Amino acid sequence: MKKNILFFLLISINSYGQQTLKSLLEKYNTARIPYISVDSLATILKRTDTLNGNKIRLLDAREEKEFQVSHIRGADYVGYDNFNIHQTLKKYPNKELPIVVYCSLGIRSEDIGEQLQKVGYSTVFNLYGGIFEWKNQEKPVYTSKDQETEKVHTFNHEWSKWLLKGEKIND
Repeated sequence: MKKNILFFLLISINSYGQQTLKSLLEKYNTARIPYISVDSLATILKRTDTLNGNKIRLLDAREEKEFQVSHIRGADYVGYDNFNIHQTLKKYPNKELPIVVYCSLGIRSEDIGEQLQKVGYSTVFNLYGGIFEWKNQEKPVYTSKDQETEKVHTFNHEWSKWLLKGEKIND
């Protein structure tokens, strides 16, 4: 069953993405956590948030102020600077459930994904291009009050250039 999950999630990864974004991610990431494309995740989420009957956990590895501005619907905030693996283990004791971690671009989320793997989570993926690529592909994001918004927190000025669609927020 795990092979079926991996196959489905990895179908479009190799041919996906912008060359410049690819270069950025290669610079900062080790690729120990496999990527999932925006299209693949969107398809899975349309299917009632399950893959082969298993509930997908969507974890937002950005800071709380970023999450409050907008996030992918159904995501749980886990943070980055204050990420607590023990709280995550408590909240998600089933280490077999698929987990997709995202941040702004996919750099911080890889770090969180590696921590999840180290404690035994078996099916962890990193959203390629993060919430920026999600929004760039015109997928919806939501406020903390579950209202759709065009706003996306850009983390910092340097990373803001990667958000091509939506309203850039950086406070």
